[in-house]
Amino acid sequence: MSIELTCIVDVSKSTSFQMQHTFLFYKDDNLLHNTTSEQNRTRYKISPARFADSGIYKCIVEANMKTKSSNDLEVQVKGLCQPKLTALKSEVTEGEFVTLRCEVPEEMPPFIFLFKKMSSNQHPQEKKKQELKENFASVEFPVEERDRILRFQCVAQVHSIFGSEMSEPSKMTIVTVVEPFSHPKLTSKSPWNVTEGDRIDIVCTTILARRYEIEILIQKDKRILNSTRGQNSVTYSAVATMEHNGNYTCKVELGRVSKTTSMNIVVAELFAKPILTPSLTDLDENERLSLWCHINGSPKANFSIVKRPPENGILLKTSSNFTIQAQVDDTGSYVCRAEIKGIIKESNPVQITVYAPVSEPVLSVANSSMEMVLGETLLLRCQSMFGTPPINYTLFRGNRLIDTITVFNNTYAEFRDRQTKLNSLREYRCEASNRHSHAIKSSYKMNITVIAPVTNISFGSLPHGEVEDGGDINFLCVVGEGSLPINFTIFKQNEQTPLFYESKMETRILWQKKSLSKQDAGKYFCEASNRALVTKRSNLLTVKVVLASWQKGFIALFVLAVIAIAASGFWWCWRKKEKGKHPSMEMSGSTAVTNSTSEKLPSGPNHFTEVYPGSGYIEDCENTVKPTDENKGPDHESAEVEYTEVEVSTPDPYEAPVKKGTDTVYSEIRKANNVFIWDCPSHIHSLHFYSTSPLRISKYFTNLT
Repeated sequence: MSIELTCIVDVSKSTSFQMQHTFLFYKDDNLLHNTTSEQNRTRYKISPARFADSGIYKCIVEANMKTKSSNDLEVQVKGLCQPKLTALKSEVTEGEFVTLRCEVPEEMPPFIFLFKKMSSNQHPQEKKKQELKENFASVEFPVEERDRILRFQCVAQVHSIFGSEMSEPSKMTIVTVVEPFSHPKLTSKSPWNVTEGDRIDIVCTTILARRYEIEILIQKDKRILNSTRGQNSVTYSAVATMEHNGNYTCKVELGRVSKTTSMNIVVAELFAKPILTPSLTDLDENERLSLWCHINGSPKANFSIVKRPPENGILLKTSSNFTIQAQVDDTGSYVCRAEIKGIIKESNPVQITVYAPVSEPVLSVANSSMEMVLGETLLLRCQSMFGTPPINYTLFRGNRLIDTITVFNNTYAEFRDRQTKLNSLREYRCEASNRHSHAIKSSYKMNITVIAPVTNISFGSLPHGEVEDGGDINFLCVVGEGSLPINFTIFKQNEQTPLFYESKMETRILWQKKSLSKQDAGKYFCEASNRALVTKRSNLLTVKVVLASWQKGFIALFVLAVIAIAASGFWWCWRKKEKGKHPSMEMSGSTAVTNSTSEKLPSGPNHFTEVYPGSGYIEDCENTVKPTDENKGPDHESAEVEYTEVEVSTPDPYEAPVKKGTDTVYSEIRKANNVFIWDCPSHIHSLHFYSTSPLRISKYFTNLT
């Protein structure tokens, strides 16, 4: 079958002339063929047509600088041609490989090749192989044992966008198999009824097709008894025992080829296995040990008793019985051997253990400390230095059994006991025993002190919170629980050096810190610990140092004095201002000034303001002092002191009017050359003037505002 493609072009032209046409044939956009002709058509033939020729075809015509393309034409070819199968060898040997090649001429990949092997004694075998670049593929088939004539075929399969096609099977290819050696033959030269002591000879033979380097062997179960290489036979010989009962196999191997033959041999028992009987299997040191050996049916035999280790054993006596005074070194495995006609049989081993009594165990603490912390685990060790293992160790706390441990070597038993309740003292002891008949040995009692760590620490002070400057404070640190003695330490925050430390047989401590100052203010805390080595810290306690009572009184008095002086100054300023509004009053100085104490004014809570002659100011007044020369005269040259009593009454703005009280204010006026006027505000209800002379001034002013 072939494919013929015809491309026709229709050209319109104004005059008759010859035109060259270029025809281009494409398959799947790939150029297949091109030709140039003056004709308006051309053909392209594909013969024979294959499945690979399926595709999309088109033609393009170029003429007079113009190009035109045809429509696409889909062409699909059905079927594949029959593949060709060839074998590399037509004759092979067992264990070799058959190499096959399957080819599909004039077809294009990709292909999937299917190879099939057919044998008369096996099911057909198949292999698949994909080839993407070539139109052929090769595979190998192994030649198995008993393969004689092998037949092979192959099939090709291809997939495309147009579908899938599979070829017809190839022609059958035949390969002949040659045996390198014959199936082995296994024979026995011994009589059919074999008894222990008889000799057995087993022979395995094979026939070689040519001289091969074969291996031939005889094995029982998986144990190889004898083997040879390069020979066609092998022999195994032995004196028959009961162990020779069983199945024997002869195997011949060459490369991958292996052929086997089996046979079974039965050996009759000459006599039964001897039996060893001990008087005791576990016995005390220095106790009597007897061993007896016998055979069922009591045939005459040669007996011997052997002790192990070592593996071959130590011959103790060539007799059927054995008696000794047992020692610890006699511990071991014992067997009895019996021999009849050269056949030696051994009894089952008997384990004999001679026990030395345990010595008094020693109870110790793993960390060598006789104290433990409540809640932690105590690690105790109990060991007997002498005694045959296994040794049973039992730990008691008081009369209560804690645990039992069995030790199978000469080492100690390790016990763990966790303390969950607080007792000041715990009593421990341990017991050791083995299979010796003597009594159990007990250790000495060990007392362990249980220490409760410090808990629930509280910290306080008296007085609480505030302390006067120079005063004392008492710190109290209390723990809720803990074994004595307890170490108390008091710190001030951010200071490394403790303020106080004491170890005490009590759960509280009281410490007094004396003469506190401002530098002692801050935060304090307490730490407590004991032998449990767990330190607990209290809460922070804030201490403030405040002024003492006498300091507060002094400051109050000072403030009151300042207020009093300020009030007197304001009053004096106001008085001078009022005097400036009236004519100057000149007091007569004719009256003599006396120093009699009877005329002195009484002292009391009066306010005094002193005016000094010649000065240009007065203390506690903000206004300017104005000097004047109007009253200068000889009478003013001698300084005389006059006292003036001033009655001041101040109404309460929040109460009803009451009778005006009188406050007495004394003002000492020293005569000088200058007269001083204050421009200060004040409010005075009445004034009384007194003179220090015996004659009192009778002038009286009232309700002066």
